[in-house]
Amino acid sequence: MIHRIAIGVLAFAGIVAVFAATVSAAAAQITVSPGDDLAAVLGRAAPGDTVSLAAGIHNGPVRIMRSLVLTGEAGAVLRGSGKGSVIEVTAEDVTIRGLVIQGSGKDVPGMDSGVLARRTARGLRVEDNRFEGNLFGVYLHGAPESQVLQNRITGMTGLRISESGNGVSLWNAPGSVVADNEISGVRDGIFVNNSRRNRFVGNSFAELRFAVHYMYTHDSEISGNRSVGNDVGYAIMFSDNLSIRDNVSIGDRDHGLLMNYANRSVVTGNLVRDGKDKCLFIYNAHRNQITGNRFEGCAIGIHFTAGSEGNAVSGNAFIGNRTQVKYVGTRLVEWSAEDRGNFWSDNPAFDLNGDGIADRPYRPNGLMDDILWRHPSAKLLLNSPAVDLLRLVQSRFPALYPGGVLDSAPLMAPPPVVELTQ
Repeated sequence: MIHRIAIGVLAFAGIVAVFAATVSAAAAQITVSPGDDLAAVLGRAAPGDTVSLAAGIHNGPVRIMRSLVLTGEAGAVLRGSGKGSVIEVTAEDVTIRGLVIQGSGKDVPGMDSGVLARRTARGLRVEDNRFEGNLFGVYLHGAPESQVLQNRITGMTGLRISESGNGVSLWNAPGSVVADNEISGVRDGIFVNNSRRNRFVGNSFAELRFAVHYMYTHDSEISGNRSVGNDVGYAIMFSDNLSIRDNVSIGDRDHGLLMNYANRSVVTGNLVRDGKDKCLFIYNAHRNQITGNRFEGCAIGIHFTAGSEGNAVSGNAFIGNRTQVKYVGTRLVEWSAEDRGNFWSDNPAFDLNGDGIADRPYRPNGLMDDILWRHPSAKLLLNSPAVDLLRLVQSRFPALYPGGVLDSAPLMAPPPVVELTQ
């Protein structure tokens, strides 16, 4: 009986080997020269084939309807006609690698893209390409488990925001990864809507409205990205259960990090520096853990508003912001956890027992701050004797402090964060 089983196993292994050899023999390496009919070549290609474009300009648009590899030698350019998408993918397990991709149309509702992946294009891999002058760089329109890796994406010039596309757009593309791309000159670097289990890792963004724009996307990761000089770094909206870790925002104009209806997420290890307005804006966002971040050199460190509840804020550093915290409300909010608060650069604190925790609690805002936020015209009175008297009275009677932030265990030194300066 054992002998028969062994013979059966060997026979099955032989069948598998023959099948694998047959498939390998069937997979072809097809080289396409400039001027050849690339669309026709792709239409004849078999699953598993590799279609390689020689250096030079190749004409699109093209459609990939079989599982194959489309690659290019150095200097290979695939140029669209200025209408529609340059490459449309409908097959599973397609790889597009090593090309310069140019010349999509300008139809935003039509999703004109350098690479447009349809719902059937599961497992698409787009890597090491250069996208130039396309409306959208890569659009994953319902293509799950896809990867967009190590591409350089620049958009069309001379378009208004409403006319522009995004570097990488995802709609209902769960399990997809966008990593190590350089994206500039489009509307949003990465825009995702109605998805989950996505990972955006190690990307660089410049000259954009939003570096990363999240809408209705859950159980996902944004980590190790770098945003420089955009309107907003990371705009997280209507999304839950996110990990937002070790990202950098330098000189983003409106907000480094915006959380609007974003809940039950972990925000840690991020660096936001030199923002012209807010380092972090929290609007109606609940039960988030905001720990170990550095908010530095912004007009406002954190603007906390619209009834945000249950957020844990500890272990962060607030350094050199003109206003460390803007919190307008009647409730007292504690920003420390397990006897560990935050570092405040304007806190003239003492630590007599040397435990790294200041000896007295810290209140980042007073009654005059509350008055100025509610009535901006009161700035005319900032140097008046009445304001000096108000501050003196409040210092003598702490009960006059309005509702707001209390840090009962402020730190004496800022925690380290990943700089990502390279």
